[in-house]
Parts: sequence; structure tokens; C-alpha cells
Amino acid sequence: MDVFGPHWEGHRERIRRSWSESVSSEDLVLVPGDISWAMRLEEALPDLDWLGRLPGRKVILRGNHDYWWPTSARLRKALPPGMLALANDAIDAGPVIVAGTRGWRLPGTEGSDDAEDGRILARELIRLRLSLDAASGLRGADPGKPLVVMMHFPPVVDGRESPFTREITASGASICVYGHLHAAPGRWPDGVDADLGGVRYRLASADRLDFVPLLLEEI
Repeated sequence: MDVFGPHWEGHRERIRRSWSESVSSEDLVLVPGDISWAMRLEEALPDLDWLGRLPGRKVILRGNHDYWWPTSARLRKALPPGMLALANDAIDAGPVIVAGTRGWRLPGTEGSDDAEDGRILARELIRLRLSLDAASGLRGADPGKPLVVMMHFPPVVDGRESPFTREITASGASICVYGHLHAAPGRWPDGVDADLGGVRYRLASADRLDFVPLLLEEI
């Protein structure tokens, strides 16, 4: 990532240091995609192992650059201990249920092509519904357990509703964390964090957080 500007220099060590200082072995860490530049799983294993050695229990999600991401069964066999992957399902992580999907570019946003992107957007909505349905099943025995949604693409832009936010609101989730966006320091657009329909939306891209994990909630 260093090629994207001087603010990325030394990011690997900055992440390792700040993560080790702020995350305990019992903490839950959500990683909303773009984990490795690798093209195949075998090439991504060193990055997954590096992540696995950091403190905490991790839940990872596929980003648009995670071309190495294989089938769910193959991925889960390869993950280090203490790391789980979301894939059209939900995870009971103890104090919370975690659900989500990659998402896609919303109509009218930069780079979007409504005709080209419509099919992918519709498929990601189906995947989100599958995940939220699975979360509902897991919450059946404990309906008061908090639900956290994780996406890669922004589900909300400028505080406006989207097909994704409507599904998330209906699910009873309290927090949605996402990634994907990057910017130079001081050039972040307004509205990357939002409160909509009773859900807190928080951007967790590494450069947005100055490479320090974001505390979502004390549970």
C-alpha cells in the first residue's frame, strides 16, 4: 500500500504496534475486507498468518481486491486459529452476532454504471438477506444479543438510505462497519460516518483510522 502515498509508509508496523497496544486476546476484531493483494489462497497465507498472530478473535470479510478468496470450505480449513470468515451466513461471536456481505457500488456513486452494476448489486442484496436471516436464527434463543453488520463497500452515502440500509435497519442491527474508501489526510468526504434508522455506520478503512483499531462498543 506504500505506493498510494507517504501516509501509507510503514503501515504494516503501525498496524501491528497499535493493534498490539489496544487489543486484548479476548477482544473481537472485525476486518471488513481487502486483506491481501494475493491472487491465490496459497499466496495469501502469509498475510493471513500475520493477521492471525495479532491479539484478539477475528472475523474477516471479502473485499473487492481479495481475489485470492476461495470457496468457504477451503478458506475455513486454511484460516489460523481464532479467525472466522463471513460468507452468506452469520457468526455467533459470543457477546454479539456478526452478519454481512461485501456489498457493491451504489447507483450514482463514483465509478458506478447502473446497467453494469445492477446484477452484482442485486446478488449482494440477496447475500445480505441470507446473512441477516442466519443472524435472526442465531438470535432466536437470545433476541437481546446485539447484531453487528459488516460490509466492505459503503452501504450508506451522504447519510442517505439505500437498499442495503433498509435491510440492515429491518434486521435490528445496532452497528454497521465498512471499509473500501481511501483518501489522503485531510481530504476525507463528509458523511462517511452516519446514524440512520437506529444504526450507527462507521468507516474502518486503515488510513481513515490512522492505522489504529476503532473501538465500536464496550460489551
